[in-house]
Amino acid sequence: MAKTKKRYICQACGSVSHRWQGQCADCAEWNTLSEDVPATVFSLKHDLSSGGRSVRFVALDAPGEVLQRRPTGLAEFDRALGGGLVPGSAILMGGDPGIGKSTLLLQAAAKIARAGGETVYVSGEEAAGQVRLRAARLGLADAPIKLAAATSVRDILTTLNDMEPPALLVTDSIQTMHSDTIEGAPGTVSQVRGCAFELIRFAKERGTVLVLVGHVTKDGSIAGPRVLEHMVDVVMSFEGERSHQYRILRALKNRFGAVDEIGVFAMAGAGLEEVSNPSMLFLSGREAPLAGSSVFPALEGTRPVLVEIQALIVRLQSGATPRRAVVGWDSGRLAMLLAVLESRCGLNFSSAEVYLNVAGGYRLSDPAADVAVAAALVSALADKPLPSGSAWFGEISLAGEIRPVAHAGLRLRESAKLGFDKGFGPVASGTQETAEFGKPAANSPRFNYQTLYQLSNLVDQIMSSA
Repeated sequence: MAKTKKRYICQACGSVSHRWQGQCADCAEWNTLSEDVPATVFSLKHDLSSGGRSVRFVALDAPGEVLQRRPTGLAEFDRALGGGLVPGSAILMGGDPGIGKSTLLLQAAAKIARAGGETVYVSGEEAAGQVRLRAARLGLADAPIKLAAATSVRDILTTLNDMEPPALLVTDSIQTMHSDTIEGAPGTVSQVRGCAFELIRFAKERGTVLVLVGHVTKDGSIAGPRVLEHMVDVVMSFEGERSHQYRILRALKNRFGAVDEIGVFAMAGAGLEEVSNPSMLFLSGREAPLAGSSVFPALEGTRPVLVEIQALIVRLQSGATPRRAVVGWDSGRLAMLLAVLESRCGLNFSSAEVYLNVAGGYRLSDPAADVAVAAALVSALADKPLPSGSAWFGEISLAGEIRPVAHAGLRLRESAKLGFDKGFGPVASGTQETAEFGKPAANSPRFNYQTLYQLSNLVDQIMSSA
């Protein structure tokens, strides 16, 4: 029998090295290489063209049973999932420590259990009594959830095979699970990969929805091997700032739905509460118009969310190097926008400090926010408030042109529902959408939309406002 060769796997990036070294050659991390025993040379060269079982193929157009999604009882959770839980699916949920992952999953498990679904909650970080104490604080003590504090995947799967397959299996967290067939401590690359594979195989065979809670690294990405995200069906990120009460559940990968839908929650004393109208959350405290403040109708999936963009311009007298501070937006895009304003519109920002903030801790990645940011900057520079009840959106090119964006009519209808009666943006891309601009929303005044062709039109509109 051929002698096996030792190899070392980086726990940070998963690269393989045939000798130990202090620093990984691929990701440059220190002390991350751990020993892993590979398969024998004979098994690697073995012919696999015969000796196996025949695989049964099924025609794609053949009639079959249609899987029915199971609602979690939390509308925002279902929205982010694409309509509910798909039987036999594997979901990986990551987020910062203390953001509310366990709270959200415990609330969803309680609602499914109360609706008659068998629910199993396996905790590798808390004892069953600690989970029961948290459930009592959330008002879920009467939910028929089966709790267990275990870290051995063999013990968990042996127990589950002796009972009816549950509708939902929550494993908190995958980094604490271990398999006695794999060498290494819990949380290593081989352990995480092997444990996740066994749990996912059980979920696929028994039709159980599996939810794996994953730790995150200091840069916010899910810890462990990248292959873990390829193995699961859905990858979700629970985001938010601890200084703010809101939380955003975002799907980064979804084989059964769109990846641009979000669910919005607010952290309260009794757990997470759903926010059905997040625009009111991000627009609170706008009683009087102020200079440097604009409203942008952002679009997350099919849901428009109105957010406030705040800008502050501070003139420097000493000639020191001005600062550029951005919270919630791309700093590189702000630098580009300032250059376009100076080059195409003649505005001077070189001797001033620029501070930009998206209210409520919201993070924007929509390029349609260019016009709203430019309006806030020009308003702060001129010390003039924008027209009351106005919403701004559009993409700005380096030539100073304002380009059309997707779903302009949907953005304006949401603005009209919340009491905004004016909109400023690019030319509509379609005639049907243009006709809908002037239509009033339910119980709202008629919307007045003004087209902006160039960035200079935006500057003239703000400078001429009262």
